[in-house]
Amino acid sequence: MKALLAFSRGVDRLNEFVGRLVKWLVLAATLVSAGNALIRYGLHTSSNAWLELQWYCFGAMFLLAAGYTLKHNGHVRIDVIYGRLSTKGQAWIDLLGGVLFLLPACGLIAWLSWPLFTKALLSGEVSADAGGLVRWPIMLMLPLGFGLLFLQGIAEVIKRLGVLSGHLVLAAEKPVEEV
Repeated sequence: MKALLAFSRGVDRLNEFVGRLVKWLVLAATLVSAGNALIRYGLHTSSNAWLELQWYCFGAMFLLAAGYTLKHNGHVRIDVIYGRLSTKGQAWIDLLGGVLFLLPACGLIAWLSWPLFTKALLSGEVSADAGGLVRWPIMLMLPLGFGLLFLQGIAEVIKRLGVLSGHLVLAAEKPVEEV
């Protein structure tokens, strides 16, 4: 169990690093949006590339931060029953939800999205819009984001097994800080 918990801590560190890095995409998207608006209304010109770059930033924020959000227990959950359960009862719900739903869904999406990325990369796929961007960077976000979420799901399952076996006591999680 010690090796599994060490793996779990490693995944936690990875998603913490990625989550903190991705926060900078909020600033990038804001600057791109503001710059696009200034150019459009001030100089009466624009490019679809600016709009697509803003979309890429948003997509990367959403996909890459999913594992970070799971690590911090920030995903939407209906607490009608869950909140009333003991720590072990909550661990069972998290364990079963992770094994039966989260891991299969994330694994399948990551697996199925990889060929989309490789096809876009190898073909040099470009947006159909005039002045648009290449598609492979945003296509990479799908397997990468769901891969990070899958890894965090494994880490969370390991932690719940640690709670149920008495090898781990989970500290009360602070809510995810707002950006």
